Amino acid sequence: MAKVILVGADVALLEGLGQTLLGFGHDVSFAATVEDAASALRGNLPVIAVVSSEALESVEQGATLPLTPGGALIVYGKSHDEMPFLTPRLQRATLAHLVLPLERHRLLALVQSFDSRSRTTRSTREDLGGDFQLEL
Repeated sequence: MAKVILVGADVALLEGLGQTLLGFGHDVSFAATVEDAASALRGNLPVIAVVSSEALESVEQGATLPLTPGGALIVYGKSHDEMPFLTPRLQRATLAHLVLPLERHRLLALVQSFDSRSRTTRSTREDLGGDFQLEL
């Protein structure tokens, strides 16, 4: 199943999302900030990063979020008004903007669909080699 990292300050929300994802067999890691994400991963790169809009707005210049090649970013907020400014590179990597916990079922469906598609194209990505650093 998919390796997912959940990044944000709302511990209760992330714990609930993590339990849901774990229940469906996904491997989940947690980090409070984007800067903490790299150390939380310990070299085990995620396919999907679910990051709060607050965490993206407080990112320091030059920070990176490591993902596998072809990985995706899902940005979430507490309302539809929380849409951070994203650079073009981040916009291309962003799979969806969600309102959580309201759209938790949509999150689960996106993760499962993305995991299924990534397994189909895994051989192509393995030819690329190395890891992928999403510059924030």
